[in-house]
Amino acid sequence: MLAFWSSKGGSGTSVVAAACALHAAQVQGGARLVDLCGDQPAILGFGADPETGVADWLAIGPEAPTDALDRLGVEVVPGLSLVPHGRTAGLLEPVAAAEAGAALAVALRDGPLTIVDVGVPATPVARAVIEVADVSLLVMRECYVSLRRAVRNPLTARAAGLVVVQEPGRSLGPADLAQVVARPVIARVPTRDAICRAVDAGTLPARMPEPLARAASRIVRELGLDGNRRGVAA
Repeated sequence: MLAFWSSKGGSGTSVVAAACALHAAQVQGGARLVDLCGDQPAILGFGADPETGVADWLAIGPEAPTDALDRLGVEVVPGLSLVPHGRTAGLLEPVAAAEAGAALAVALRDGPLTIVDVGVPATPVARAVIEVADVSLLVMRECYVSLRRAVRNPLTARAAGLVVVQEPGRSLGPADLAQVVARPVIARVPTRDAICRAVDAGTLPARMPEPLARAASRIVRELGLDGNRRGVAA
């Protein structure tokens, strides 16, 4: 199980997770993408958000069956299933505890190759998923605020590496981020208009822009998920 997360919103985590899931599904012959944020249906070109998803599974509690997660999956392309976020909790509902997140992570590890879009780990469930994941990758922009938050986040110490989303005109670079957080840069994703247009139009599954496809291929290769295992420590 591979978890993508960020210390700050708007870092491109969901797009990177979607691209890696699409690529991994091709080279692995199948994969599952789990959406803890709720943005994947829009990124992947769904006409509407699926009504049920992982949040509904968590709401059932400890007795939720593991195989129910597979039944919640929606096909994105042949070989890739999306387990959507699902319901939005009411204001008076209790927040799912870390134990629920650990149970979710353990359940997801029993299935096919699973990529989790954690987003910003602001809930006990999100943090537990990162802690239980086989590998977690921290997605960062070359941004001082993002770097500052990453340094202060204890989960950064668990990250196997960084995925750096690059923007022109930034004073920081990938080497600066890697040095400060003491984590290697696994891949770089350049900001391109073609990527923004593909995401906005929902055409990522059908036609992934080359810069994003190249970054996704590198991530999958570096993690040994393309059959040529090199391995990155969890």
